[in-house]
Amino acid sequence: MSDQNSLLETDIRAYLEAHENKSLLRFITCGSVDDGKSTLIGRMLYDSKMIFEDQLDALEADSKRVGTQGENIDFALLVDGLTAEREQGITIDVAYRFFSTDKRKFIVADTPGHVQYTRNMATGASTADLAILLIDARRGVLEQTRRHAFIASSLGIRKLVLAINKMDLQNYEQSVFDDIENDFIEFAEELAAGIEIQAIPMSALEGTNITTKSDKTPWYDGPSLMEYLETVPVDDERLNAPFRLPVQYVNRPNLDFRGFSGQIPSGTVRVGDRVKTLPSAKETTVTKILTGDKEVQEAVAGESVTICFADEVDTSRGDLICTAEEPAEVADQFQTRIFWMSDEKMLPGRRYLLKIGSKTVTAQINETKYRIDMSDLQDRPARDLSLNEVGVCTMSLDQAIPFDAYNDIRETGAFILIDRLTNNTVGMGMIDFALRRAGNIHWQSVDVNKQAHSSQKGQKPAVLWFTGLSGSGKSTIANALQKRLFSIDRHTYLLDGDNVRHGLNRDLGFTDADRVENIRRVAEVSKLMVDAGLVTLVSFISPFRSERRMARNMVEDAEFVEIYVNTPLNVAEQRDVKGLYKRAREGKIKNFTGIDSPYEPPLEAEIEIDTTSMTADEAAELIVDWMKQRGMLEA
Repeated sequence: MSDQNSLLETDIRAYLEAHENKSLLRFITCGSVDDGKSTLIGRMLYDSKMIFEDQLDALEADSKRVGTQGENIDFALLVDGLTAEREQGITIDVAYRFFSTDKRKFIVADTPGHVQYTRNMATGASTADLAILLIDARRGVLEQTRRHAFIASSLGIRKLVLAINKMDLQNYEQSVFDDIENDFIEFAEELAAGIEIQAIPMSALEGTNITTKSDKTPWYDGPSLMEYLETVPVDDERLNAPFRLPVQYVNRPNLDFRGFSGQIPSGTVRVGDRVKTLPSAKETTVTKILTGDKEVQEAVAGESVTICFADEVDTSRGDLICTAEEPAEVADQFQTRIFWMSDEKMLPGRRYLLKIGSKTVTAQINETKYRIDMSDLQDRPARDLSLNEVGVCTMSLDQAIPFDAYNDIRETGAFILIDRLTNNTVGMGMIDFALRRAGNIHWQSVDVNKQAHSSQKGQKPAVLWFTGLSGSGKSTIANALQKRLFSIDRHTYLLDGDNVRHGLNRDLGFTDADRVENIRRVAEVSKLMVDAGLVTLVSFISPFRSERRMARNMVEDAEFVEIYVNTPLNVAEQRDVKGLYKRAREGKIKNFTGIDSPYEPPLEAEIEIDTTSMTADEAAELIVDWMKQRGMLEA
């Protein structure tokens, strides 16, 4: 009987206290598909007696019904809980399981092996201390093995168990094990510095070298998997890092109490400590620390707390409370590593929501410097990122945020990217460092501002944004409108798609990434012209809603008018003044909107024009009447 079981029978309080004080190891199992990850975890749960009798009965019944091991127990079913997983015999989602032994508590994440579910693997790795990387002894190191190893090391995991599984199918040959271990170690030289690798030969199905050393591998002198997991030192770097507290909630139950609540990702805070709130950079002293309903003198990483200040410091949700001696940095431009998790490509110039801690801001990918090829970890030129690709990108935000480099403190250096239209998480990233220019560039205040320009011209500035297919009549209507506005003494300027590509955007092609950058630049110019007090007419296909929304958000909402020139594709193609549709149909023009590149029509345009039922002059007059009704043409 173990010491823990003996204590359980004699002193339940002592047992609970001992259990509570055990160290916790978070680890993941990862690797290529069908390498035995779920079977390994099931075997560990089974051998550590963490399965109740009713669970065991259900497992035995399920093994006979949908298992893959004949009359034997299929341990993978313990963690493959989704119907689709059991039907296909694969892991799709991340499955978390808790178990414990006499020496340590464990939380394990069983992550998928299929390439299409790599994003789920990255999610599981983001909170892990150790990774068990399974390799099928018959197949050796695969590209997905390398991909998972790279992602794990990039996310800060420094301890890897190279679990060379299914050795029973290779007659436990030492040469097979040695070849795979050497192959992986050679590859691992390209991973982050400080990676520790423990290779273990095993058979998850037979239980070989899982909980105890097996005599089937007499040539192996290392620990069993469970022995290693129970004894591997887990340096909790979070405790030694500087104190950080992202504010999740401002606790103000009454006029006499004001506290700031959140979970401490790193460091220790004590009553009397000097702290600084960012981005305001105001300093104060901690007067009280609460954990639940209990007041304490100190709190450490991993604890959820509410802290109170000696002074009235303006602090709100999304701010970061730091130790005053070692505060975080504040910047709005960074170099980052991004793991792309969406079927739709990441496009430079497109705006996303960035969530870091409890703060959400608008972010724009400025440039993809390169992507990392998972086959050899070499840098490859790239303009955009596709599903499951990892790239190094520069990024700018609409406001400065407090942060730490990911390699210093994970929680304050990691972020996710969210699509602004669908609200889907499309990427996860890690901040490497702030770009130096972020701290050197400041907005220059001027005395002659937008209001002064508008007053001088006796008009209200605006952006009239024409969008529609090529050949819809955008430029013709915009030209007619400009003449009409000129006749009533309005100061205007017309930005036309073709004209701008002769100069400002002559370096851009017609890929999705180029189209996004094309509209970003034009939107920036439009904003400057609004600041100059002009009525700016913009005539661009601008096929993506996201970029049109970005352009709208650059100016005041009342200053932006979206005009949808709604001409059916067959009508635009019949006009085809420039012969572009004909060439696109012949395959001579690639990425042509409406043919092999999508057009996303506006959902709520202020004005919609049907050019099949009105002339350009009639459309221009309709727009002028619309502007008059809303007071946009008043002096």
